[in-house]
Amino acid sequence: MSRTVRCTVEGRVQGVYFRAFTRDEALSLGLSGWVRNLPDGRVETVAQGPEEAVERFRAFLHKGSPFSRVDTVHCQELEGSEAFSGFEIRR
Repeated sequence: MSRTVRCTVEGRVQGVYFRAFTRDEALSLGLSGWVRNLPDGRVETVAQGPEEAVERFRAFLHKGSPFSRVDTVHCQELEGSEAFSGFEIRR
């Protein structure tokens, strides 16, 4: 079964390769979607794929990249979301 989640990550997550690590992890899990920085310092990501892979991705977000510090992760399910192809870093 396929799921789509939208997550925001708070902490020191900009300027520490968090988006690139997020993209690489998503691709390794076979997920599609995107990740981007938000003006308020958070990172937002949407990930779509098999339920188990999405759960592993959510766990990864709590750890982050080696130079990041994740304080909080908020995720919500997206129903009827568009289908994504690949996983991109958005500006």
